[in-house]
Amino acid sequence: MEKRIVICAPTGRDAALTVKVLASVGVHSIVCAGSQELMTQLSLGAGALLLVEEVVSGVAMRPLAEYVASQPTWSDIPIILLTRSGADSLDVQRAVEYLGNVTLVERPVRAIALITATRSAIRARERQYQVRDADKRKDEFLATLAHELRNPLAPIRTSMAILGHLYPGSADVTRLRGVVDRQVSHLTRLVDDLLDVARITSGKVMLKKGPVALSAILNHAVEISGSSMEAKRHRLEVEKPERDHALDADQARIVQSLANLLVNAAKFTPAGGHIVLRTEVDGPVVSFRVRDNGIGLEPGSLAKIFELFAQTVVPGEAPSGLGIGLSLARQFAEMHGGSLGARSQGLGCGSEFVLTLPVVMAVGQAPVPAAVPLDARVPTSPRKVLVVDDNTDAANTLQALLDMDGFSATVAYDGIAAVAAMAELRPDAVVMDIGMPGLNGYDVARMIRRQAGNERITLIALTGWGQSHDRQRATDAGFDHHLVKPVDYNTLLECLHEGG
Repeated sequence: MEKRIVICAPTGRDAALTVKVLASVGVHSIVCAGSQELMTQLSLGAGALLLVEEVVSGVAMRPLAEYVASQPTWSDIPIILLTRSGADSLDVQRAVEYLGNVTLVERPVRAIALITATRSAIRARERQYQVRDADKRKDEFLATLAHELRNPLAPIRTSMAILGHLYPGSADVTRLRGVVDRQVSHLTRLVDDLLDVARITSGKVMLKKGPVALSAILNHAVEISGSSMEAKRHRLEVEKPERDHALDADQARIVQSLANLLVNAAKFTPAGGHIVLRTEVDGPVVSFRVRDNGIGLEPGSLAKIFELFAQTVVPGEAPSGLGIGLSLARQFAEMHGGSLGARSQGLGCGSEFVLTLPVVMAVGQAPVPAAVPLDARVPTSPRKVLVVDDNTDAANTLQALLDMDGFSATVAYDGIAAVAAMAELRPDAVVMDIGMPGLNGYDVARMIRRQAGNERITLIALTGWGQSHDRQRATDAGFDHHLVKPVDYNTLLECLHEGG
């Protein structure tokens, strides 16, 4: 289907003659009787499109232009247009403008010209398919890379939490825990950014909007960027409205965008600098302004900095970062119907980034959900938890940490052992990895849910696989929660306590 030539020449003998010529050199084609059938066949796949001039002068032009505009990033379908007057026709000129990848062939058409144009179109299309397949392999590689990086990060973070329990009064342990936790968080953010790039380019990012407090977004973004500010001894000044506001937004994406702006300001501001985060609300619009007294930007750089993988050199420093934070922030802003722009008076004059989002909810429109204190959910007796992970370090450290926090935790190192342990232990909750040999986490979850009496057990997927389809698979298998490694321990506790 992908290599065939879709032909639309509803009048005369052009279609029949074209099919005959192409068949003589082994090129498969299909003829459409009209514009409706043309669009149906295009949706099924095509190597190229062959049209006569009369088609682009009729009602088919608009849906064709919409089809071309809506192609995925890898696609630019070749269009061969048979004309009677070359490019002199106004309809042909419009087709060249709106349909993009158009090759003009004048009628009457010589067989060799038609064959040459068609073969060129097919070769060009095959290159596009190669780009598509390479993008798919890249996305698969990034997902696998994220999984492999997250697995060792999980026991590192858990081990540091255990040290905090063992030596609660040690200043040295507290300092080292802070260093490790900041670096683990930084690496986790880099992995998440890479995955977001893959999701956006493949159209797989979906916003999860809901009511959220403006103050919660500000506090979280400042917390995430805190280590970058502290490392260069910056003074961060936060200006916010007198009262809190409820936003209808994807909290994680807005926090990520704002944190990226703060981290970017810290990176390009010399040590001891001054950074201001100013938040303003005007009707339904909230604006976040991040201003610094850093190195500034040349006029020619203002547009380029939002390009994917764009890197700005900091004088006297080695290149760092992936060059994707600002690009992601702008794309998340646009997905919310907003914008992200930058301004600077030039080198040495600092910069200001303005993130504007039309997401402010009217007063009383929807209350912001209040967080229930974690202590209110702590069970009066220890909950039995089964930890399942083929990474023994991850399983053992999490078991130890849960035991220290008053749970009764048991470990199983594969899916088969987990199924056996269920009958013996009757746990209240199961924290389980997904990618295990033999029986994977999805299989085990389905087996648990099929057994009578297990309806109320809390099933938590704790995994390195974090894309949207992974979450859906977990839900379909019977998991109550899907957490990505390295998990925030308080988030895991909230999931464990909710059934207590």
